[in-house]
Amino acid sequence: MAEVILENVDKVYPGGVQAVTDFNLNIQDGEFLVLVGPSGCGKSTTLRMVAGLEEISGGTIRIGRRIINDVAPKDRDVAMVFQNYALYPHMTVYKNMAFALKLRKYPRREIDQRVREAASILDIEELLERKPKALSGGQRQRVAVGRAIVRQPKAFLFDEPLSNLDAKLRVEMRAELKRLHHKLSTTTIYVTHDQEEAMTLGDRVVVMKFGVMQQVGTPLEVYNRPLNKFVAGFVGTPPMNFLDGTVTSDGGDLFFDGTDFRLRLPKQHASALASHVSRPVILGVRPQAMNTNPEGRFAGKDNSIPVTVQVVEPLGEKMDVFAATPTFPHIVARVDARTDITTEAKLNLYLDMNRVHVFDTDGDQVNLTLASA
Repeated sequence: MAEVILENVDKVYPGGVQAVTDFNLNIQDGEFLVLVGPSGCGKSTTLRMVAGLEEISGGTIRIGRRIINDVAPKDRDVAMVFQNYALYPHMTVYKNMAFALKLRKYPRREIDQRVREAASILDIEELLERKPKALSGGQRQRVAVGRAIVRQPKAFLFDEPLSNLDAKLRVEMRAELKRLHHKLSTTTIYVTHDQEEAMTLGDRVVVMKFGVMQQVGTPLEVYNRPLNKFVAGFVGTPPMNFLDGTVTSDGGDLFFDGTDFRLRLPKQHASALASHVSRPVILGVRPQAMNTNPEGRFAGKDNSIPVTVQVVEPLGEKMDVFAATPTFPHIVARVDARTDITTEAKLNLYLDMNRVHVFDTDGDQVNLTLASA
């Protein structure tokens, strides 16, 4: 095992396409780090540069104390698990897992021991004599992971390994990967476009956009304290609501004035927002910070938005209420499914004002202390 360090790493493709820009990150020994972002944000390119499958255009990559910029992929001592599994169809599971060790001329006894230990960890011992065509998607994924485990590398690199699985199996495999990491404690870099996957798996999460790192932190830090509007909107399900308005001052209190409503901002954060009085801002409200009843943390004064319900989506214990005001056509609230709400109903949505986020017009968050409440 070893730490992985990226310093000022750039990737520019022919034609001047900048895929990754000035990427700096220190991945600790034994850490499970997730790179997340929309398609084309540079996360897979970053992973492939660590693996040696893409040349870097600038900067330095280290594994441990060793600079690996010019080291061949096979000599970097990392193991990669691909989205399409990349199993040899003509080989059995045993031979697929043993192949890399045979190329490195390991003794036959050690190869057998490593393969069977990995198979035991992944509960695929009874599959060793099957070929990939006789396996389910989840079993193939376990074999691909097993092939990486037997090498006992310094780092595991996962490139969207669960994207080809159905929803139920993805949940099962997420738990399996988390359990496996706790058991092996190998440095792991994991790429996904699924923010739920990132939140459940990562010790830390890196959110990327257009090849630039937007924020790095624990899953809860990124969720509760997003540095900008992009991170706030990308992390969280359903996505955060964004409402345009202005910060105003009235009688010593600060308010967010939208076209259709006025919301009182918490006094304890007046200093953070004072410089934005009379300036346009964007209010971010997560669906979970809205309710149809003014009770508990949703109780307060000047904390409601009058809306018209458009669609109700039951989700079991919860339901998503899609609503609108004359100015904002898309507002989503996640509420208790036992709430009696019908389409076209007119009601008030009450906000937990200690959980709102205020962004300036550049998209940077103004009230980080407010968002941590």
